[in-house]
Amino acid sequence: MAGHARAGALAGAALLLTGLLAGCDSAADGKPADRTDLGAASSPNASSATPSGQPGTPALPAALTSQRPDWKRCGAPAGGTAPGADWRCATVEVPLDYAKPGGDTIRIALIRKEARDRGRRLGSMLFNFGGPGGSGVSILPRAADSYGYGKLNSRYDLVSFDPRGVASSAGVNCHTDQETEIANRRVDITPDTAAEEAAFMKDGADFGAGCERRSGRVLPYVGTTNAARDMDLIREVLGDKKLTYFGISYGTELGGTYAHLFPKNVGRAVFDAVVDPTADAIGHARNQATGFQRALENYLKDRGQDPKTGTQRIARLLERIDRKPLPTGSDRELNESLAVTGIVMPLYSKSSWPYLTQALDEAEKRGTGSMLLQLADSYNGRDEKGHYDTQNQSQRAISCADSRLRPTAAEARAMLPEFRKLSPVFGPFLAWDTAGWCAQWPVEGEHDTPEASAPGAGPILVVGTTGDPATPYEGARKMADELGEGVGVMLTNKGEGHGSYGGSACVTSTVDAYFLDGKVPADGKTCS
Repeated sequence: MAGHARAGALAGAALLLTGLLAGCDSAADGKPADRTDLGAASSPNASSATPSGQPGTPALPAALTSQRPDWKRCGAPAGGTAPGADWRCATVEVPLDYAKPGGDTIRIALIRKEARDRGRRLGSMLFNFGGPGGSGVSILPRAADSYGYGKLNSRYDLVSFDPRGVASSAGVNCHTDQETEIANRRVDITPDTAAEEAAFMKDGADFGAGCERRSGRVLPYVGTTNAARDMDLIREVLGDKKLTYFGISYGTELGGTYAHLFPKNVGRAVFDAVVDPTADAIGHARNQATGFQRALENYLKDRGQDPKTGTQRIARLLERIDRKPLPTGSDRELNESLAVTGIVMPLYSKSSWPYLTQALDEAEKRGTGSMLLQLADSYNGRDEKGHYDTQNQSQRAISCADSRLRPTAAEARAMLPEFRKLSPVFGPFLAWDTAGWCAQWPVEGEHDTPEASAPGAGPILVVGTTGDPATPYEGARKMADELGEGVGVMLTNKGEGHGSYGGSACVTSTVDAYFLDGKVPADGKTCS
C-alpha cells in the first residue's frame, strides 16, 4: 500500500514488482556506484543550446551531454548473484543541481540488455517500475522474463536505472537496520493515546533527522522533476532522438513529469497502473483507502464471503492485534502495523489471494501470525537475517521532496472518521500516515500536485485496471485528461491487480503492437 511509501507510510503509488527487489546493486566495475561524487570534475564549457530543451534551466556542459556509457558485466550484489551474461551495467554523470549544471555531479546507475535483432533495432526503451524508490537495475533483469518484456527486447535495448536517491544512484540512507526494526516493533501506526501519538510523531521526526544527517547533501535534489531531467540526459547519452518509455505505478508520475518538461522529446510511451496526477498527498491516501478496500471486497466476494461482514471481521482482528500482538514462529511478534502490511501484500495480485486466505486463517483460527509476518517482511524488504533494503527510505525522501503538504497530527486525527468510512481496515492507517509522512521533514516540498500536461507530445498509452488496489482505475482517466487531447490514449483493463502488462493478454498484445509497430489503439479501448 505504499508508493509514496512502502512500509512506514502508505500514500501514493506502489512498486509493481515487490518480489523482484534483489539484483545487480553494483556498478559496472563491481564497486558501489552510490557515492555522491560531490565536486567531481566537469567541463565549464556549456553547449550552445540546452540539449534537452529544459525550460528555464541553464544549458548542460558538453562534458555531460557527450558522455557515452562504458558498459561492462554487472557485478554481483552482496549476498546475491549477478544477472545473466547478456546484461551490462554502467553509470552516467548528472548534475546534482540542474540550476548549477557545471557544479557537483552524482552518478546514475544503468543496466541494459541489447536488442536481439540488431538489424531491426528501434532504439532504447527506458523502464521505471515504481516506488518511488524501486531499483530498476535490480528489477529489470527479473521482470524481463517474468512480465513478457522479452518480445520487446527483439527490437529494443531494454534499459533501466536507479533514480537519484535510490540504491546505487546516490541512494538515500536514513535508518540503520536496528532503528528500522525497533520502529516496526514499537511504533503504533494508529495511535490511540497521547503517548502513542507522541511516539508516532517522534518516529517521523527521527527518521527525517537521520536522512538529513546521513544524506543531507543530496536530500534537496531527489525529487521527481530532477529524476525526469536525468531521464532526458540518459536519452541523450544513449543516442536516442526520442525517449521510448515504459512507466509502471510511480513510474507513470515520473513519465507524466517528463512529458510535461520535454513534450517534443516523447517517443512511444506507455503508463501502466497510473497515479492520479490531480491528487495531492492527502488525495493519494484517500485514493489508496478506496482502492485497497475495493480490492479487499473483491477478494472477499471471490471467496464467497459477504464484503461488509468480511471487512468487519478483519477490522476486529486488527483491533485485537493492536491490543495484544500475535506470537509467531520466531522471537518477533505480529503487531498491527505488520499485520496491515501483511494483508496489503497479497492484494497486489489476484494470483496471491490464496496466501491471504492462509494467513488470515492462521491468525483467526490458530492465533498466530507467522504467515502475515512473512508477507510483511517481503513487502518491507526485510531478509531472514534482519537486513532491510533502502527502498522505504528513498520513497520517503523522494515523496517529501515532491509534496509541499505537511499535515499535523491534529489534522490527521480530524480525518479519521472520513477514512474509517472509506475503509475500516486500511483507513485509520492511511489517515495517520499523512502526518507521519512528511510533517517534520527537513526539506521543503516542490508542489501540491505534479504537472502532467504535455501539449505537442506524441500519443501516450495510459492503461488503467478496474481492480487496481494501489493506483485506482480513476487515476488513469485523470492522467489521460491531464496529458491533453490527442496525447493521452486511454486503455481500460477489466481485471484485478496492480498493473496489467504481462497479466492481460489483450493489454500485452495492444502494448506490444504500439511499441513495435506504432499502432495506436482507439482511445477508450477496453480489454476484458
